[in-house]
Amino acid sequence: RYPQIRFISALGDPKASSGTGADTWGLWRDDPGPRGTYLRDFDKRIAANNNVAPAGWAFDPQDWWVEEHGLIMSTPGPLPRKRFDKDSGLVIPEKRYLVTGAREVTAALTVREDGSWELQEGTLYDVTHLPCRSARYTGGDTCSPKNANLKDFPVKPGAEMPAISGCDKQDYAVLFVLGEEI
Repeated sequence: RYPQIRFISALGDPKASSGTGADTWGLWRDDPGPRGTYLRDFDKRIAANNNVAPAGWAFDPQDWWVEEHGLIMSTPGPLPRKRFDKDSGLVIPEKRYLVTGAREVTAALTVREDGSWELQEGTLYDVTHLPCRSARYTGGDTCSPKNANLKDFPVKPGAEMPAISGCDKQDYAVLFVLGEEI
C-alpha cells in the first residue's frame, strides 16, 4: 500500500471488467487537485508565467486537463504496465494495482504491456470515484482555458465534464490507487 492515494485516469466502457486501451491511461502520483490552478486564474497564474503553474508543472496549451471544480491540473504520467521481478531479475509484462472508487468495491486491476486490462472484481464503474471528474481538452490554437464557461463548474458527481468552446474533450474515469504489486 502507498502512504498516500494515487490516481488513475482511465478510459473504457463503465460496464466492462476487462478491455483494451490501458496504454492510453495515466497516473497521477500526487493528488493533482491541490496543485491545480482555477480556470478563472489562468491568465495571471499560468499564461503570465510562461505556461508554468504556481506548483511548478508545465501547462501544454495543446493538451490540458481540468477537474470537476474547474481546476486546471497537471497532465498525468503514463500508467506503468510492467514491473521488475527482483527474485527472477525479469521484467514482467504486466502490473497489478489495488483500486477503488471509495464506494463498495476494492479490486485488483491488472494492466498489461499490450494495453489490455482486467479487474479481479466488479466493473470500471464500480472502481470509479464518482465525485472526481476529469477531462482532457485538446484542439490547437482555438482551444484555451479562457473559453471555459465558469458557470459550468463545479460538475455534479457522475456527470460529464463540460464542453469548452474550440476544444475537443475526452472524459476520463478517476480510480483511487491504494497500492501496487512489487
